[in-house]
Amino acid sequence: MDNKQTWTVGYWLVALLALLLLQDFWRGASQFEPVPYSEFEQALADGRIAEVTVSDRSISGRLKTADGRKTVLVANRVEPDLAARLERHKVPYSRVVESGLLRDLLSWIVPTALFFGLWFFVIRRFAGQAGGLGGFMSIGKSRAKVYVESATGVTFADVAGVDEAKHELEEVVDFLKHPQAYGRLGAHIPKGVLLVGPPGTGKTLLARAVAGEAGVAFFSISGSEFVEMFVGVGAARVRDLFEQARARAPAIIFIDELDALGRARGAFPGLGGHDEKEQTLNQLLVEMDGFDPSVGLIILSATNRPEILDPALLRAGRFDRQVLVDKPDRFGRVQILQVHGRKVRLASTLALDDVAALTPGFSGADLANLVNEAALLATRRQAEQVTLADFTAAVERIVAGLEKKNRLLNPREREAVAFHEMGHALAALALPGMDTVHKVSIIPRGIGALGYTIQRPTEDRYLMTRHELENKISVLLAGRAAEKLVLGELSTGAADDLARATDIAHDMVTRYGMDEGLGYVAYDAPRPTTPGLSPAEWLPGRPALAPETQARIDAAVRDLVMAGFERATTVLLRHRALLERGARELLARETLDEAALRALTPELRPSEVRLKPD
Repeated sequence: MDNKQTWTVGYWLVALLALLLLQDFWRGASQFEPVPYSEFEQALADGRIAEVTVSDRSISGRLKTADGRKTVLVANRVEPDLAARLERHKVPYSRVVESGLLRDLLSWIVPTALFFGLWFFVIRRFAGQAGGLGGFMSIGKSRAKVYVESATGVTFADVAGVDEAKHELEEVVDFLKHPQAYGRLGAHIPKGVLLVGPPGTGKTLLARAVAGEAGVAFFSISGSEFVEMFVGVGAARVRDLFEQARARAPAIIFIDELDALGRARGAFPGLGGHDEKEQTLNQLLVEMDGFDPSVGLIILSATNRPEILDPALLRAGRFDRQVLVDKPDRFGRVQILQVHGRKVRLASTLALDDVAALTPGFSGADLANLVNEAALLATRRQAEQVTLADFTAAVERIVAGLEKKNRLLNPREREAVAFHEMGHALAALALPGMDTVHKVSIIPRGIGALGYTIQRPTEDRYLMTRHELENKISVLLAGRAAEKLVLGELSTGAADDLARATDIAHDMVTRYGMDEGLGYVAYDAPRPTTPGLSPAEWLPGRPALAPETQARIDAAVRDLVMAGFERATTVLLRHRALLERGARELLARETLDEAALRALTPELRPSEVRLKPD
């Protein structure tokens, strides 16, 4: 609650207290304490009453002289022959009729007015915070934030690592600046541009850069802001948004998280087919059909789940163009690091290409967070510049988690962790096609990691062969193989390795068709892990597999995992001396980097391991 709200509430409390005090004072001043009727009779007999006023329920007499502090005597009326006795004592009297109308009205009006006043105050406050216009009349108004011309503060110079997407959108900017040139041969710009890609790749940033470069009005709104609990509100907001945009054309309408609004109709038939979301989507489809592209109105949208969008949204004439904004490659990561590196003081000897090599699979948002974490680490150690060591530590913190220096392991556990991690490292060094081992450590990190082995690829790869996947399974299982080989027993430390190895083996059998016995058949339903340009419609899953087929799949997965374990055991037996020497060095130093590992294993060369047939 801010200062203004605090002052308003305090004002109302003080006013209410003052009203209660005034009412109590008025009641005390206007009422008199009644006396027994016998006392009133005695005063009348003594001749001390000058004048009497009679009402339906009480009788009051004004005293001739003040009796202490009393000037009026008030008593409940008892005797019916009072008038005769007043005449006998020669005391003037009058009769008044009490009216309860005002009292009754106030007893109803004041509580009612207080209730409605409080209700109106609360509703106005909530409506003002929710809608921004302070009343229910604005519930159907669009909540889009409007940025006029270059007020977004973002240009294409601030966007890096997505050159293909940037080139696609430069044409949109050029159309908004020179719309006549595009109509020379009868062509028209696409009505809608859909940005698809994983989270954090810069889709929203690209849209704001388009607005900043084009210098036109930019209407920004999220898909979830259209849908409310009242039916029809979302459709009204869509109409209002397009009316505002047409009035300020040329303009850009940007709808972020389109999947919140454009989910395929009929995806959940059990929930009904005419809900608020479907009405809002229908209105959006009508509006996209109803405007002329030559007026300079363009719709940009972003989503990371294109496979669940309604097909009507993606047909020609609505979102004509789909632009993939994917995770950057190594060169793109260097460009992104250069953009974010302008805000921090980097060491002159730092090569951003080395940092990019440490970050395969990082999105633009991940890289921005990495630069910030590295700057924080450098600040924490009182450094003047951010070095490669800070970036390396930041990568470890993001990937593996925070160091748990207070998590103390007993000697037996430390020895098991050392052999486990050294098993991973030796298998990665001895098997061909594996990523380079960057660091091995037995320092606990994150929630459950008692040690970690970090590998980094030498280049970006998009395909893997069957042998490479099998070797990857062997590297994952080499930790457990080392524990069994040296310590002679198994531990719970390989739980995550087993899950990842099983996932790879399962994908090899059910998705990649890498088992000759089962054939080149995909037994698993497609999973949209990487957004594609052609979203899948809502279709029922694949038919249930026959029990015999499922049993063969389970057997094939088990065979791949056990073959990987046997291959890892063969590698460690071949290099048993290196395993024990590396584990002792790891116990002494806790962390070994790439150079230290190479110094320990100068004679180790990758070679293929052939297993004996059953």
